[in-house]
Amino acid sequence: MAQLWGGRFTKKTDQMVYDFNASIGFDRRLYRQDIEGSMAHVKMLAKQKILTEEERDRILQGLSGILADVEDGSLPITKEYEDIHSFVEANLIDRIGDAGKKLHTGRSRNDQVALDMKLYVREEVQKTEELLTDLLKVILHIMEENLDTIMPGFTHLQKAQPITLAHHMGAYYEMFRRDRSRLADIYERMNVCPLGSGALAGTTYPLDRDYTAELLGFSGATLNSMDSVSDRDYVIEYLSALSTIMMHLSRFSEEIIIWNSNEYQFVEIDDAYSTGSSIMPQKKNPDIAELVRGKTGRVYGALMSMLTTMKGIPLAYNKDMQEDKEMAFDAMDTVNACLPLFTGMLGTMKFQISVMERSAKRGFTNATDAADYLVNHGVPFRDAHGIVGRLVLTCIEKECALDDLTLDEYQAISPVFEEDIYEAISMKTCVEKRLTKGAPGKGAMLEAIAIYKKELGCE
Repeated sequence: MAQLWGGRFTKKTDQMVYDFNASIGFDRRLYRQDIEGSMAHVKMLAKQKILTEEERDRILQGLSGILADVEDGSLPITKEYEDIHSFVEANLIDRIGDAGKKLHTGRSRNDQVALDMKLYVREEVQKTEELLTDLLKVILHIMEENLDTIMPGFTHLQKAQPITLAHHMGAYYEMFRRDRSRLADIYERMNVCPLGSGALAGTTYPLDRDYTAELLGFSGATLNSMDSVSDRDYVIEYLSALSTIMMHLSRFSEEIIIWNSNEYQFVEIDDAYSTGSSIMPQKKNPDIAELVRGKTGRVYGALMSMLTTMKGIPLAYNKDMQEDKEMAFDAMDTVNACLPLFTGMLGTMKFQISVMERSAKRGFTNATDAADYLVNHGVPFRDAHGIVGRLVLTCIEKECALDDLTLDEYQAISPVFEEDIYEAISMKTCVEKRLTKGAPGKGAMLEAIAIYKKELGCE
């Protein structure tokens, strides 16, 4: 048992207690952050004359060697150590002797683990942001390619009004755009350095916390040492953002699953992102979309676990907070695996343009435009609504679209209709005359696309 404590204890820790208490099984992934934080701490200690330059150099050399050996596999992180901090410090002392025992001067495991986790989450936030950017670029490309692709828009899963595929994709662009913005907010808010806060009350050593923060790329040092060691808001915020990302991916996946069905046939998923059946040779299943949808609950669980862990913890650090890692790591891994897979699936998916337009026509999505036609010819809207409802009933009986009715059939229900009704309710007209900001008309879509391209730096 390699521990960083024990002087006041007269009995050896029970093995079951040690195993239950140890975190090396999951915090081993923080090895690089722990070593980088230690390097910055040592440089600051030497700057403040707490360590000599010779001690600094020996410690830095030892830490660099440990990092290199861990990364090339020659130094395994084993369970004989209680946590990643004891692994690094014990190996450092083995390599450089007593100078290694000075590494921990002016800090506690409490501020050390707070720093490690913050450095790790900060990197993960950046990684997720990059993956979201890749997805946004694919969505934007689909939008630019499908400004004239007519499809039905839905409410209640019922065909409602005609839109374009570009407009539909734009709705998901907005969702992931907000997700990207949330990550930027989280990064800015969390980017303060807790190192130097000690166990909870700072330290008597003359540390330069701002210098340590600068070395580690933080915007500054935290202002309250108690909060510094007990703050996990940034983990909760990141898990909340990841949960929202997964919710958006799940909604998108649900639509792709529906669109891929035999009944819709709006899309064909590329073979590389589909699987077959062990018994039914005709099957081509949307497994990636289904798994993304299924894994959403897993990420939600991590968020709820973290909120529940933190809800009853008094100031400052408590061992409960060790539970901030396992499920959080799993959630980060899950999202950062789902995003590139989903992006690849979407980018290779084939859209069945003619099927989409035919579905829009057969779904009476131009019924509202037929009512607007009557209103523009002096018919009160409530009366126009009833007239078009009767037209729809006629179409249902005849199994045809509004576009297929003869002018005589229109005029039999209302003499107000003229030959220009067909132009007024054409799918192209229905879409293109909707030019208000955020609408599916080409002008409005081009305006939105220009904003998106500027934000992504791909003008």
